[in-house]
Amino acid sequence: MFDKVRERIRLKVLETVHGGDLRLEGYSEPAGDPGLFGPDSVVWDVHAHPAGMLTGGFSALMLQSLHPLAMAGVAEHSDYKADPLGRLNRTARYVTVTAFGSTADAEAQIAKVRRVHTFIHGVAPDGTPYSAEDPTLLTWVHVAEIRCFLAGYLAFGDRRLSPAERDRYVAETALLARRLGALEVPTSMAELDAYLARMRPQLRPTPAAVEAVGFLRGFGRDPAERAATRILMNGGISVLPGWARAQLGIRRPAPVRHLIDRPAVRLLSAVLVWACGPSEVAAAARARAARPADAKALDTRVGGATSSSA
Repeated sequence: MFDKVRERIRLKVLETVHGGDLRLEGYSEPAGDPGLFGPDSVVWDVHAHPAGMLTGGFSALMLQSLHPLAMAGVAEHSDYKADPLGRLNRTARYVTVTAFGSTADAEAQIAKVRRVHTFIHGVAPDGTPYSAEDPTLLTWVHVAEIRCFLAGYLAFGDRRLSPAERDRYVAETALLARRLGALEVPTSMAELDAYLARMRPQLRPTPAAVEAVGFLRGFGRDPAERAATRILMNGGISVLPGWARAQLGIRRPAPVRHLIDRPAVRLLSAVLVWACGPSEVAAAARARAARPADAKALDTRVGGATSSSA
């Protein structure tokens, strides 16, 4: 009976977050390729933790929504209300592949997002033009995301991160932002905090932002999915900056956040780990990076490089 319950939960999580297929074969090759970050990175620790990433993801969406131009782009170009799972699957794939995929696959994902960004532009309700290719807007979306991923891991992760490791995470993920076209990307916690302080005067909850947060809090196709979403959303709210909760009109007192919301996330996380086990993607990526590169392929690459140099 327990095996059947475990399998049902595993398949449900796989279908909801990843669209039913992890595509593990894509993380297994080529041998010896560490990807953009590698097994010794803090990114691999943070992004392999399900509860930290899921709560961080919900938190990031709420924080990102406070930028009027970022929210205008979502409201006018995203299909999150008509196809929320499709949006989740595509986002999860981008985050997973750029973190754990081969160098070539990660670069392909970044290039794909850059192509999509060329079509996302318009005019916000206040008359201000926006573009997803705007370097300053890209920096905001990135900072809000990695701030919340890190906060989710610090609240629910497997181990404590030292201040130096937190700085390393911010510096490592800056690579992704720069390759997407962002500028002046923070590379330490001090720079990240200073950036958020500078941005606060520009942030406000537009009607579209309030609507999006309300949609997220009520999402779910069945009672189990709605319950899991509510737990993860409340966990995401608990790691939001206090000023962001206030701007969004979210009132959850500290005792509720710390004595109810966070323990509920930890319980759900234990269930997810029981059902799904450790991250299969991270395991496949670690095995790929640890395997010696194919000698024949290596000789071909070296020979090609030598010929080109000559």
